[in-house]
Amino acid sequence: MLALQDVSKTYRNGVKAVDGVSFSMGAGVLGLLGHNGAGKTSLMQMVATLSKPSAGSIRFRGDDIVDKPDLLRARLGYLPQDFGVYDNLSARELLQYVAALKGVKERGRIQSMLELVNLHQVADRPASSYSGGMRQRLGIAQALINDPDVIIVDEPTAGLDPEERLRFRNLLSENGTGKLVILSTHIVSDIASIATQLAVMKEGRLLRFDRPERLIHEVVGKVWQISASSAELEQYRKQYKVTQAVRDGENWTLRLVHPEQPLPSALPATPDLDDVFTWLMQYGG
Repeated sequence: MLALQDVSKTYRNGVKAVDGVSFSMGAGVLGLLGHNGAGKTSLMQMVATLSKPSAGSIRFRGDDIVDKPDLLRARLGYLPQDFGVYDNLSARELLQYVAALKGVKERGRIQSMLELVNLHQVADRPASSYSGGMRQRLGIAQALINDPDVIIVDEPTAGLDPEERLRFRNLLSENGTGKLVILSTHIVSDIASIATQLAVMKEGRLLRFDRPERLIHEVVGKVWQISASSAELEQYRKQYKVTQAVRDGENWTLRLVHPEQPLPSALPATPDLDDVFTWLMQYGG
């Protein structure tokens, strides 16, 4: 469905935000993971046809969308990191406006979207009265209004409470069947339960692109658990990449990633995607 080949983006100030990224993917949920400044937003803006790559190609179903952006725009739903709403418009009015722009003529589509994101009971209230979570739900409603084949959401859970984050993930998972959903985040839990593929970026480069279970398997034997006293805690933090520290009475139970057993008392731990992310950021794969 979507194929990127050696895509790079260099801005006028000389900053190379994206450096030779290549991958291809069909239907499913792609978790685009990386720290702030990793190049995720720049990459997604190019895929969304909002900016052009400095080099490389992006193809949607075989067609070059750099030269023919309208081929994707007609099948695209996009929720940017900073989704702005007109405060004087209600959710219903905003969706009517977006639907008109996208050529959506299906009767009842707006009401079904309002019900999907659980805004139907406040649909006629001005958006200025909405919470951050409600605004994000309105954002996903406008992204889905045209029943797109490709859905791009950039850092969608920033500032949301845990309940709203879970609701948002469920919305994407339940409504992304048969579609390509690209979700950019620096929060591993946002994509841990829904991603079918994972792309990890650092400093503009793509470190890894693979299925989550394969990446987890690769860090088996590199994640450790150890008990430490309070005095040892800071020492271990300086020596090793400690990912978790939980107080256990007077001592601490530490979780860390390291290529080999760091201490004789360290026990192997079952890895998860947080460990994969930490490993890739620390050791590069």
